[in-house]
Amino acid sequence: MFQTVRLKKNEEKRIKQGHLWIYSNEIDTAITPLKAFTNGEPVVVEAHNGKALGIGYINPHSLIAVRLLTRNKDTQLGTRFFKKRLEQAQALRAMHFAQPFYRLAFGEGDLLPGLVVDRHGDVLVVQLTTAGMERLKDKVIDALQALYAPQAIVLKNNLDVRKQEGLGLEDEVIGSLPDEVVIEENGTTFVLPVLDGQKTGWFYDHRISRAHLQQLARGKRVLDVFSYLGGWGLEAVQAGASEAVCIDSSERALDHLALSAQRNGLLERVTTYQGNVFEVLPHLIVQGERFDVVVVDPPAFVKRKKDFKSGSEGYRRVNELAMRLLNPNGILVSASCSHHMPRDVLRREIGLAGRHVDRQVQIFAQGGQGPDHPIHPAIAETEYLKTFFSRVWLER
Repeated sequence: MFQTVRLKKNEEKRIKQGHLWIYSNEIDTAITPLKAFTNGEPVVVEAHNGKALGIGYINPHSLIAVRLLTRNKDTQLGTRFFKKRLEQAQALRAMHFAQPFYRLAFGEGDLLPGLVVDRHGDVLVVQLTTAGMERLKDKVIDALQALYAPQAIVLKNNLDVRKQEGLGLEDEVIGSLPDEVVIEENGTTFVLPVLDGQKTGWFYDHRISRAHLQQLARGKRVLDVFSYLGGWGLEAVQAGASEAVCIDSSERALDHLALSAQRNGLLERVTTYQGNVFEVLPHLIVQGERFDVVVVDPPAFVKRKKDFKSGSEGYRRVNELAMRLLNPNGILVSASCSHHMPRDVLRREIGLAGRHVDRQVQIFAQGGQGPDHPIHPAIAETEYLKTFFSRVWLER
């Protein structure tokens, strides 16, 4: 039987409204002191009057002290539970994707806090980001094997958040990882560096926005900034862009980009630059390079609230450089994956970037994360991705 966490009086309101997180200051520590729990321990959550609100797991050292997994107090957190949760997640993906390439589990968005699973065909890449989910690892793995019988399950553990949870950082492979992990997105094939690539090896969240760019790219010269494996650039060339120039700091990523370009028969129309974007872009400007489309899809510049000022300036600066590289009436695609960068602030920074370089900016479309990254209506943090499509022109 699980230990009980008792909430303070009237602190159950958010949980009744659908939230999955319980903060440490909402717990009645006089009745259930936090020091009585071990990190990751499953618990029953009760309202102040003793009524059970659900089952979750606890981190007594974190501001988010409890993450709820279910509102059914009689649930057993075994393989059957995770199979049912994953089947629910799978049903949403099956509504949208015909091929087995997508984010299968998106943490709180799929009522599985602490768990991320990407499905790359017969290879599943798993991230367990909390001590509570780490404790349940065997049940998660059993459920995935029962549902998908994958060739390999890769546990990507080298995450800062795991360090904060006191967890090990060594990656683990269950099964036989093939020499090449290959996916297809928007008619383009990609070879993924699963073990030494970023995050889970691929970013499925921009799939719909990349498909939108394909509709605009025919005959155009495209610059893909922070390209990683060339998702934006290669898909644009596959759709008829005349050329894609891709910039990334990782030699390993650009090597895989070249492999994918060759596999798709696009290598002659793809050029890569390895280096710091804030050094490469000024170099391209001095060289007189110009593009019809520039995509700016950086890593999170605002990882924490305290990074907001410097991160906002970073977004403005990189968008200024991008605009200076655009041909008249060019298209700027500007994105942010920072939850702490609100959509309206990113829009403002894009506008300020235009004013700083004497350009007019017209936003004609917006995008966000795809349906395999569902948003929990009570947890704003599950909505993080924002993308703006703009026409940029010089007023004479």
